[in-house]
Amino acid sequence: MKIEKVADYNAMSARGAEIIYEAVVAKLSKGESFNLGLATGNTMIELYRILAEKFNNNHIDLSRLQTWNLDEYASDEHTGVPHDHPLSYWKYMHDNLFNRFLPERNFTECQAHFPDPANPAIFDKALAAAGGLDLQLLGIGFNGHIAFNEPMEPQTISVKDFADLPSRVIALKERTINANAALTANGSLDLVPRFAATMGMRQILASKRELLLACFAEQEEPLTKILADKSPTPFLPASYLLPHADFTLVYTADKINLDSVL
Repeated sequence: MKIEKVADYNAMSARGAEIIYEAVVAKLSKGESFNLGLATGNTMIELYRILAEKFNNNHIDLSRLQTWNLDEYASDEHTGVPHDHPLSYWKYMHDNLFNRFLPERNFTECQAHFPDPANPAIFDKALAAAGGLDLQLLGIGFNGHIAFNEPMEPQTISVKDFADLPSRVIALKERTINANAALTANGSLDLVPRFAATMGMRQILASKRELLLACFAEQEEPLTKILADKSPTPFLPASYLLPHADFTLVYTADKINLDSVL
């Protein structure tokens, strides 16, 4: 595990973009493909602007890049929100990253993958056929979730079974709905869908590299618990990242203080 403390949001965004850019280019420059797991939310907005700029300015051919998003909202257990929904992650990714790529970067629509609420298993099969993730970018929910893998009580599921959860549709927890309303919907609870298709814990944890970014004061509590306890628990899904062979946490010192557990 590598932990990097940076000054603020801008420094975190620049560092995250640098890590991703270097990893992607290292493989693409050798004619190899790269499977990049992507996250959404306010944490990633500046990172994506910087990353697109790096790819464009350095004339990187992205034809061998495949992206795999962590999640997409759903209006019910089987129906994804339309692409023009204000909170659609398809829309978010196009607005913040994909549409920033210059045409000569050779990134096409078919290279971007999202879990489909109508059949999440298709996403897992496609990702496995592509060779699994090379790097997964992650944020952390205020309750410790990663993607929309929400906390579960340890008495309801074993540590092993939680780690093996596949991509699926889940009902969102009240705290997640409230947080997302405040952060992305101008406080409108009605705008936030109550369901989401999420990449499974199995697929996330199988990534060759994990990169977790944190820049909100509310993330200090789950991060402190995770680093203090040092063991995976379904109650804090992000805790499953700790034993990963190549896990990097980048957090901002202006909002988060982890000195007591580092």
